[in-house]
Amino acid sequence: MKNIRIAIDGPASSGKSTVAKSIAKNLGYTYLDTGAMYRCATYLALQNGVTLTDQEAIVELLKEYPISFGHGEGHQGKEQLVFLADVDVTHPIRDNQVTNNVSVVSALPLVREALVDLQRQIAQKGGIVMDGRDIGTVVLPDAELKIFLIASAQERAQRRFKENQEKGIASDFETLKQEIAARDYKDSHREVSPLKPADDAIIFDTTGVSIEGVVNFILEKSKEIIDK
Repeated sequence: MKNIRIAIDGPASSGKSTVAKSIAKNLGYTYLDTGAMYRCATYLALQNGVTLTDQEAIVELLKEYPISFGHGEGHQGKEQLVFLADVDVTHPIRDNQVTNNVSVVSALPLVREALVDLQRQIAQKGGIVMDGRDIGTVVLPDAELKIFLIASAQERAQRRFKENQEKGIASDFETLKQEIAARDYKDSHREVSPLKPADDAIIFDTTGVSIEGVVNFILEKSKEIIDK
């Protein structure tokens, strides 16, 4: 059986990570959370008092505190953990300050270059599911399967609100909706790797569709390619 590379892109809170993790688990593939990598870069800048546009300083911090992934027990059972050097930052990188600034950091060319290199190295052997905003267009343009998930801003804000409640993070629904709309604009209008579907991506609207429904759709498409 051949191992393929699956790229899942889409805007904030479109369900990419949840879906990608489930696909990886179903296929026995590795899940690479690229969004967490950009969150790590943002978190490092904030923690070290580095200006969010100082890309050289942020790249140096990434060298000093390398990103790695592991598995362990989390709030909801077994989960993928994110480390900077040997420190578990799985939950700190999800706080609102990081969320509201990650678009700025992820638009920096030198930061993207450093993290894209790392993502491509990890994906070389196949058997990987990667989610983000430019996986199908920039990181893995030759991925065997590219999916672009979309959903209404209202539904995405509801998902983020529920997620925050489960994690004990205080948030206001209307504020979340405004933040998601602002992030969509920033992500799709940035000069470097703007958010857009690859020409050969399958666009799937997840509004009103259960996670299970989205996962089954992508698994079906995956198996068509794997079984060829």
